[in-house]
Amino acid sequence: MDNIADLYELSTMQQGMLFHTLYSSSEVYFEQLSCTITGNLNVWAFKQAWVRVVARHPILRTSFHWQELDKPLQVVHSTVKLPWSEHDWKSLTLSEQQARLESFLQSDRHLGFELDKAPLMRFALIQLADRTYQFVWSHHHLLTDGWCLSILFKEVLAFYEAFEGGKDLSLPTPRPYRDYIVWLQQQDTAQAETFWRRSLQGFKTPTPLIKNSSVTSGAQLESYDEQQFQFSSEFTTVILSFARQHHLTLNTLIQGAWGLLLSRYSGEEDVVFGTTVSGRPPSLKGAELMVGLFINTLPVRVQYQQTELLPWLQQLQAQQVEREQYSYTSLVEIQGWSEVPREIPLFESLVVFENYPVDASLQQWKGNIEIGSIRAYERTNYPLTVVAGLAEGLSVRIIYQCDRFDRDTIERMMGHFQTLLEGMIANPYQQLWELPFLSKKERQQLFDWNNTKVDYPCDRCIHELFEAQVEKNPEAVALVFKEQQITYQELNCRANQLAHYLKKVGVGLEGLVGICIDRSLEMIIGLLGILKAGGAYVPLDPAYPTERLANILSDTGVRILLTQQRLIEKLSAIKVHLLVLDSDWGVISSESENNPLSTVKPDNLAYVMYTSGSTGQPKGVEVLHRGVVRLLFGVDYVRLDASQNFCS
Repeated sequence: MDNIADLYELSTMQQGMLFHTLYSSSEVYFEQLSCTITGNLNVWAFKQAWVRVVARHPILRTSFHWQELDKPLQVVHSTVKLPWSEHDWKSLTLSEQQARLESFLQSDRHLGFELDKAPLMRFALIQLADRTYQFVWSHHHLLTDGWCLSILFKEVLAFYEAFEGGKDLSLPTPRPYRDYIVWLQQQDTAQAETFWRRSLQGFKTPTPLIKNSSVTSGAQLESYDEQQFQFSSEFTTVILSFARQHHLTLNTLIQGAWGLLLSRYSGEEDVVFGTTVSGRPPSLKGAELMVGLFINTLPVRVQYQQTELLPWLQQLQAQQVEREQYSYTSLVEIQGWSEVPREIPLFESLVVFENYPVDASLQQWKGNIEIGSIRAYERTNYPLTVVAGLAEGLSVRIIYQCDRFDRDTIERMMGHFQTLLEGMIANPYQQLWELPFLSKKERQQLFDWNNTKVDYPCDRCIHELFEAQVEKNPEAVALVFKEQQITYQELNCRANQLAHYLKKVGVGLEGLVGICIDRSLEMIIGLLGILKAGGAYVPLDPAYPTERLANILSDTGVRILLTQQRLIEKLSAIKVHLLVLDSDWGVISSESENNPLSTVKPDNLAYVMYTSGSTGQPKGVEVLHRGVVRLLFGVDYVRLDASQNFCS
């Protein structure tokens, strides 16, 4: 008890973070900042600067307690021992140092913090070379938010410069975090309830997020990854100019683009996602310089309307300004006032706009050391978090839960988000539905898929195309059946003989000829012979019952049926002239082997295919030469050239 300086309740945001930290076994709300320090670093002065800063701010000496209490409390300790470690990696190669650093950072995250033991932070200073250090500061999000980082580092560097020069430094006493807790307790909950009930009225079902079915459920539970996209300096300049011209904030543009993306992905015209607000009330004097957790997470409702983009964005910004007046409200309370059941999350994606670039403040410091390569690690309890900010240019990070999304899905999402932003600034007077969505790569892919225009010989018939291949490669193998094979020239000659014979027995232009033959060389000869004679073939399956075959032949009026010896008994009862290719070939072979004169045109009939109708009665489909040729050459199913042969 002697070391307790103060004790008070938690803010609403702290309560939520405490719950999720205790509930989750992951690194949720673990904050880790690492950077390189180059120059003649005075290690003692740097450490003492941090000791002094921790002593100045009560929240940095705070622990959290909840067991056997009606409400959780935060306890400010009078003094704490700074967890500080130093390491010497100068003997390692650069690649070894990088590997060890990644392992160190990961191990540090796994350690987490004991929330009831202060301070909830630790420091590591790793020497990489004579004038190069890696600095790692880990802490729990319960203590601070991003806004605080610039405040703390400015103080650290000010104390460092004083101590390094052998001087002391006295800074004004900061306003304690307790004052913010008191301010929260004085706010009007009734007004907030009225506002949030009105804002969410009619919204009953949370916006669904896509889930990649290829991700194995539970395989990477609680695991997160992230991707970052850096916009060009030219685009950053253009979007900032656009925002100024139309009196919009960059945050409004980011939120608008994300809302539209969720609407396109979910198919919903009414979507809700979360956003973080600074939570530093103007009515609390000096709030901008206080250190503690002020941010809050609030729902943003975006309704997709048939309206122009610019007034829609202006309305979105007006709603944002109104929402700020009640930014102190607990998300738990807000969900309770909504029509979404408490057991279902109000939203699953979070948008964070960072307007406190700590790296910029560090890099602007003029001293005997340089700070760079700043990396920040953070985890929320949401499956999808979008973090946008301005440093050297506009950048966007997407932090995602690996059991919900894979890397390819997130890359596509980043591309769509970028396309929406670019489309917004290209024309603010377009309708919302006109905004482009697909990335350049996807648009090109769709163009390639739909570019099906192919030059094909639309003035040629099937048998004429075959004859052209015969002229090009007469000795190439055209057919293979079991142990038999036949060249293009041989196949053409035999088909010509059959064609001349069919013409003699009366087969003329579009005359229907049945063909009921087992898979064989004779079957292909028969098909080509019919086409060369100018007729159209009607294929019949030898496995069909005799009655069905008779019905088809009667329906088509076929007078000649090509078949083979083994099927004569089955077909003899049908009133049709049978031409048996295997036993009658002696007669057929006396005909000419030359191509018969053809009067067939592409719009003439090539064959009639019979299928079972819904009533059980066979129905025929007529197919023209042009249709077959288009299928062969207009769609890349097969190639028709000398390198191909038909095998059975």
